[in-house]
Amino acid sequence: MSDFVEVIVLVEGTTELRFVKEILGPVFSHQNFFLKPIILKKPGMAGGDIKFARAGNDIGLHLKQRQDTWLTLLVDYYGIRKDWPGYEESKKPPGHALKAKTICQHTALKVKEMFSDQDAGRRFIPYVSMYEFEALLFSDPEVLAEALGLKSSAIETVIVACGEPEAINDNPNSAPSKRLKMLSNRFKKTTTGIEIARSIGISRMRQACPLFDDWLNTLESLGTA
Repeated sequence: MSDFVEVIVLVEGTTELRFVKEILGPVFSHQNFFLKPIILKKPGMAGGDIKFARAGNDIGLHLKQRQDTWLTLLVDYYGIRKDWPGYEESKKPPGHALKAKTICQHTALKVKEMFSDQDAGRRFIPYVSMYEFEALLFSDPEVLAEALGLKSSAIETVIVACGEPEAINDNPNSAPSKRLKMLSNRFKKTTTGIEIARSIGISRMRQACPLFDDWLNTLESLGTA
């Protein structure tokens, strides 16, 4: 077995790329993990518009390039399109945790079916964040409120109403990103968002966001696979 594990992380945009490269990656590097973020491709563009037809091509490309790497996703449930495996099925169960489980299970099965000759059933780890990357920023109300010039009670009210950061829903008027924009005009995802994430830290995010923590636990287990 190699002395380190390399995991390619297919992300949907610049913010997620910076998050993996600057914040998540350094945490894993101490465990002999190398996370390599790559933005999902689209002709002439990068980021946004998360169709599985697009993601599937990139997944296959990277699975075929090397046989000694692992592959995972970091995309928002809020942004995926109807062609995504399990999309319709994921709308049925109540609660964000069951939705996440449904969409990830269907994604894993589809990728395994498409790329079985690349050992996709073992090498591919799906992760669809509920409901957006911005939910992670609600992990620490005090840090988020201070960065946006708000009282922490403004953030805590959202958490109390939803139950936890990952349960802040995907309604166009109340998704995490929409709430942040309504709360403060200071918020800019690629700049402010990254600095807030850096201040909160991965450890606090893992405590507040069980689905995010489960994903990282799965990645960490690759070292003993």
